[in-house]
Amino acid sequence: MLDGSPAGMNSSSMPCDGSSIHIPVNSRAPSFARISSGDCVEPIESPEIVCDAGPLIHLDELECLDLLNDFAAIWVPNPVADEVEKHRPRVLRNPTVTLRQTPGQHTPASRLSTLARSLSLHRGELAALALMQDHPEAIFLTDDTAARLAAKSLGYRVHGTIGVLLRAFRVGKRTRSALVSILRTLPVRSTLHVRKELLDEVLANLNQAKRPDS
Repeated sequence: MLDGSPAGMNSSSMPCDGSSIHIPVNSRAPSFARISSGDCVEPIESPEIVCDAGPLIHLDELECLDLLNDFAAIWVPNPVADEVEKHRPRVLRNPTVTLRQTPGQHTPASRLSTLARSLSLHRGELAALALMQDHPEAIFLTDDTAARLAAKSLGYRVHGTIGVLLRAFRVGKRTRSALVSILRTLPVRSTLHVRKELLDEVLANLNQAKRPDS
């Protein structure tokens, strides 16, 4: 569900900096399936997130879009919403989350413009990273390797679909067995293409993980 309210104040919430598992994909097309991150968004607090198209699409394909509903705000620039509308329009009308759509007319800083050219960032990725300039404490949510590299170069925190899935276990929104099932069926249920060896590594880490209150 879209909320057309303008961009608000930055969030001061900070997740903890747990270890990361980086999950490359084996296909670039479509643009939102270029990379997946297995790093875990820690549950200590719920910061704002700025979204690229990929995680919104992939989480909806897995029937897990509701995992975003406890973040402080879900910012979606118009170019990202346009991409989602093209590939997965039902995301924008999902009643379980409120997406705060913004015009996406933020002017990229010179360093971001340079990165966008060198990394061949797509329109939605550039718009989302430009929006991060107004929300530097937010988490940038993307499954795109180039966008991830740009975000890290700019000092932003960045996570992907699998990171959101792993966070769901830590905050108690999904059981371990439910997440194992989701991850095992991810290759056939989602357009996010993850190498089997690395998906197995994520599953192994999930099987060993403990919730903070356990």
